[in-house]
Amino acid sequence: MELTSKQRAQLRGLANSIDTIVHIGKDGIGENLTKQADDALEARELIKCRVLENSMLTAREAADALGQVTRSEVVQVIGTKFVLYRPSHKKDKSDKIVLVSGNKKRG
Repeated sequence: MELTSKQRAQLRGLANSIDTIVHIGKDGIGENLTKQADDALEARELIKCRVLENSMLTAREAADALGQVTRSEVVQVIGTKFVLYRPSHKKDKSDKIVLVSGNKKRG
């Protein structure tokens, strides 16, 4: 999944209003943290994560690693926080994020 710049901008805008729900500490990205992020992505599609001061990882390293193991797209990395996106397989489409296409104008 490759996001367009327009889709990234849309997701960054949505991410401004969400709370950080995954915190990466000194243990780094292990099985439990990966499961927590997977579950959060399935439920919400867009999550904000934070790398704590005692972590040995930078936010970019953590974003890239967690994005890879959860098969999600890194939307943004700012300071110690980053945002991941992965379309959910939920059947209820009313909760899904609808991304604008890079080729069409919205009316």
